[in-house]
Amino acid sequence: MEPRLRKAASEGRLAAKYTGVSLVGFAVDFAVLNLAMAGGLAPAWARVISLALAMHVTFLLNGLHVFGALQPGRGAIRQWAAYMATNGFGNLCNYWIFVTLVSLHWAVVSRPAFAICVGSACAWAINYLCTRYVVFGRTARAAAVLITRARRRTAPSPAEPRSAHR
Repeated sequence: MEPRLRKAASEGRLAAKYTGVSLVGFAVDFAVLNLAMAGGLAPAWARVISLALAMHVTFLLNGLHVFGALQPGRGAIRQWAAYMATNGFGNLCNYWIFVTLVSLHWAVVSRPAFAICVGSACAWAINYLCTRYVVFGRTARAAAVLITRARRRTAPSPAEPRSAHR
C-alpha cells in the first residue's frame, strides 16, 4: 500500500475509534442531562454537569484506548489539563449552541434532545483536532521517539552475541 494511503487509512481508523468514544461521551452527556433535568435542574445547568462528566469519561477512554498515550503520574495531570482546556473550547461551542437552540422556543429545534445533537456534532470536529494534535499527538510522537531510541541502545550489534545483553 502506498504510504499516503496507509497514513489516510490509519487516520480513518483513529477517527473511527475517537467517534466510538465520542458516542460513549454523548451517551453519558445525554443520560446525565436527562437525570439532572428530571431532578429539577434547568436544562442549562443540567448541561454544565453532563458536559463535565462526559469530558472526564472521554479523557480516560481516549488516553487509554484510542491514542494509547496516557502518561502515568504528573504527565496524566498535564494531559488532563490540556484536554480540559482544549476540549473546553469545543464544549463551550457545544453548550452555546445548545442554550441558543433551547432558548429559541421553536417546536423542534428547541427540544433539548435536538439541541444536544446539534451542539455535539459541531463540537466533535473541534475536539477531535484538539485531542489528536494538541493533547495526545505530541505525547504519542514523543513516546514513539523514546521507544525507538531505547531499542537502538539495547539492540545487540551484529558482531555481538545476544546473550551478552541479558
